[in-house]
This record gives sequence, structure tokens and C-alpha cells, in this order.
Amino acid sequence: MGICEGRVVFVTGAARGIGREHALAFAREGARVVVNDIGVELDGSGGGSGPAGEVVQEIRDGGGEAIANGADVADWAQTADAVKQTLESFGGLDVVVNNAGFVRDRMFVSCSEEEWDAVVQVHLKGHFCLARHAAEHWRNESKAGNTVDARIINTSSGAGLQGSIGQSSYSAAKAGIATLTLIQAAELGRYGITSNAIAPSARTRMTEEVFSEMMARPEDGFDAMDPANISPLVVWLGSAESREVTGQVFEIAGGELSVADGWRSGPKLDKGGRWAPDEIGSAVSDLLGKATPAQKVYGT
Repeated sequence: MGICEGRVVFVTGAARGIGREHALAFAREGARVVVNDIGVELDGSGGGSGPAGEVVQEIRDGGGEAIANGADVADWAQTADAVKQTLESFGGLDVVVNNAGFVRDRMFVSCSEEEWDAVVQVHLKGHFCLARHAAEHWRNESKAGNTVDARIINTSSGAGLQGSIGQSSYSAAKAGIATLTLIQAAELGRYGITSNAIAPSARTRMTEEVFSEMMARPEDGFDAMDPANISPLVVWLGSAESREVTGQVFEIAGGELSVADGWRSGPKLDKGGRWAPDEIGSAVSDLLGKATPAQKVYGT
């Protein structure tokens, strides 16, 4: 038996890349999987159900259970219907893996309103809609006296934790996702729901284009950028074994696994009264001298 035997898992953006590996890995561990994807291109254009259906067939060929879902993750009504479809098809829902996303990389001063809105819409609102409907279902179950052991697994990014040159919209959305995870964990724990996030580094359509040398496949040996390296962590987070872990952001790349240490209160000075403008400079200099330096923005 796998560690997710009998659990029902909904994976967004599951037709390709990391999401595909998540869906297959969950199925291997006994989960019934909803493979969500609208089949868009890297920049969000186009659409189709073919790739999701292929993943479903691969799971079924391996003896697992899966269905395809074509909901737009940033559409409130479509994601509500997606939760309903899952409940009708499998009789429950235990795990939401928010993975879907795309990029439209631009330097900040060149980013258009349309590009900004599109990226923030699919990443940040896309992490809200499905999880919001799922959480409402789980809360209702909890209030009805039923045991809930549910998971929200979000996908942030190193770009969201440290920033990345040329990716202001993507980085801002991914930073928002990390904070959303903390709030979900704090608010939803009472209902039996955990929320954690991952910040993965792996070969995808997005990273191959931006970091081609880093993401190149090795001729032999361990392929550190294989997207399949990310999924064991996500599968464990989706299992019953992880019920005591919530509100965390994990970074994972190849065989390296770490817990991200986020914003926290640092050194402080208390004057005991209002600061004068001409006193601030020396105070800031003192504080920065005591503070742990921030990590460098990617690309600098």
C-alpha cells in the first residue's frame, strides 16, 4: 500500500512538467487523481484537453484511478464545478495541489498592464479559487462532525522568496502565495486542514527557456533538474503522515530539501518617543549593521 492509498487528490496544471509528475506519483502511492489542465502554451495562450487525457490514460494503464478536468483555475464558477465533479466522481476530496502557472517575463519598466494582470491572475487568484471552494467543503464536513484530514499544497518559487530580475509579476505573485500559505495554515487548522508550500527548482517549459544551461540534461548520472525529483515531497505533504506539518515553505532542488526561513522581526531600536527625521539615518545604519543580510535577488 502507498502512503496516499484511497486519498483523492486534485492537481492543477497536471498535464506537463512538475504537475504531471505529481499526478503520476500520487497515483503510484494509491491516490485517486483529478488531472486538471487547460492545455495552454507557456505564455498562457491556446488550450485543449489532450495532454490531461494522456496523463489520465497513463495512470489508468498503471492500474490507478484518474479523471481529467479542464477548469480554468482562476475562474470562480469553474473551480466550484471542479470540486463538485470531484466529489461526485470519487465521493470525496482530500488534497488540493495548486501547481498551474505560466510566465510572461519582462523587466519591470517594460511590463504591460495586460502581462501583469495575466500572470497575477493565474498564479495568485488561481491559488485562491480552487482551494477556497475545497476549504468550504472541508469546513462544512468538520462542522457536521466528520473527521477531516485535508491538505492544501501551494507552489511558490525562489523568485517569490528572493525576487528575480525580469520577473516582477511572477515574483510578486509567488511571494503572495507564500504568505497566503501562512494565513491558510493559521485559519484552517481548526477544521483539520493543513497548508504548506513548495519552492521547487526543476526543468519545466518555464525554466528551460530562462535558465537553459542550468536546466540542461546531464549525459549521465543523477539528473538534478528532473521534475520527478519534486514530487516525493508533495506526495508526502498530501499524505496522512504530514498532518502535524503546516504553515511551512519547503525549497527542493534535486536531492536538496530545506525549509525556507521567511520574513521575521529583526534588530530593533526603541527611542521611547517619536523619531526626528534627522535621527533616522544613523538608526537605520545601526540596524542594518546588526541585521542578517538579505539573500541576493536572482539574476544580480
